[in-house]
Amino acid sequence: MGLLVMILGLVLFFAAHVFTTKRDARAQAIAQLGEGTYKILYSVVSLAGLALIVWGFGHYRSTGWIDVWYPPRALKHITVALMLPAVILVVASYLRGRIYATLKHPMLAGVKLWAFAHLLANGDLGSIILFGSFLGWGVYDRISLKHRTDSGGPPIPVGGVTNDLIAVAVGIVAYLALSFAFHPVVIGVPVMG
Repeated sequence: MGLLVMILGLVLFFAAHVFTTKRDARAQAIAQLGEGTYKILYSVVSLAGLALIVWGFGHYRSTGWIDVWYPPRALKHITVALMLPAVILVVASYLRGRIYATLKHPMLAGVKLWAFAHLLANGDLGSIILFGSFLGWGVYDRISLKHRTDSGGPPIPVGGVTNDLIAVAVGIVAYLALSFAFHPVVIGVPVMG
């Protein structure tokens, strides 16, 4: 049951996100609905999908765990190491500096790295579906960005190295918070120790 709910959530969440890559269809929807209504509908569908993903994955983990393979302990250590740059990349997408200018889409790079790292450390079916879906979407979205004629969003000024230093500092703090507080308390899986 939980796995099916999670899959339904993934379908909803990614349907909304894939729709935004279809720029002509998106423009038509905005023209018909108005930008405000479109954004509300996009947000509602995305949040509903995310809620189903979280609930379904949590229910699956507590009642229907299905092992596919057993990752060696070394992969868990690699995952912990990969998560630091993943978090920094996500932060750098908001604090735009040289990291942003070099990668162009550090949010997608961070999401792909997060998903790949979690695929290394988790060998159960639910995790493979969950993180594999996010990795697949990240690859798809990056490819779609290369083919778009628009930038995908309003232009935002890019700062310098100071923004990168702030992104790294904030990323380290966020990484530590995720590792020592969020992951063990919310997810129920200790990362360290």
